[in-house]
Amino acid sequence: MTCLYIVRCNFTRAELERPWNDWYNDQKVPQLLAKPMFRAVQRFQRHSGGGRGYIAIWQVASPDAFKTPQYTSDWGFFEWERHVTDWSRDLFDAGNTAETALAISMNGFLQVISFDGLDGTSAEARRAALAGASDLMWFKSAGLDRHTPMIGLRPASDATGNPSALPAGVQAGTYRPICAFTRAVAGANSSSG
Repeated sequence: MTCLYIVRCNFTRAELERPWNDWYNDQKVPQLLAKPMFRAVQRFQRHSGGGRGYIAIWQVASPDAFKTPQYTSDWGFFEWERHVTDWSRDLFDAGNTAETALAISMNGFLQVISFDGLDGTSAEARRAALAGASDLMWFKSAGLDRHTPMIGLRPASDATGNPSALPAGVQAGTYRPICAFTRAVAGANSSSG
């Protein structure tokens, strides 16, 4: 099963955000893309609305990516960990979604809707009640921390379009890319899953 590994967090030190983002984009991205079954990634920072300040959307070939010795021996935020809060790492079933479906141009936006803390039935009822959310791509939780039972993602050309009246338990935000959509180098990771 192809999966989206979505990492969301806030960062508490505004004066260190640039070096943290440089580290994440220049060191963390290549580090993880070299691991077995990691295929692609793009990172975003919240532009408007609610939700965490940062989101990274990793594409992995299988949930087994998180069981490899290469992953388990070398993951985390390292020296930045003390400044990272509200961290979640959730795995979602991406089904047959094309790898490039979530590749956002550096001038584009990504709309994100989540249901943190709700069970699947409650999240589904709130999703059904959202006006203007039917054209989002919806992904159901498939593992790891399971902070949200599903997540909705929509590439957008501008920052408009977040639902205005949100039911309780719904977070909706618009994000700007802070790194280009990046694929793993062919042959860099030995196991395709």
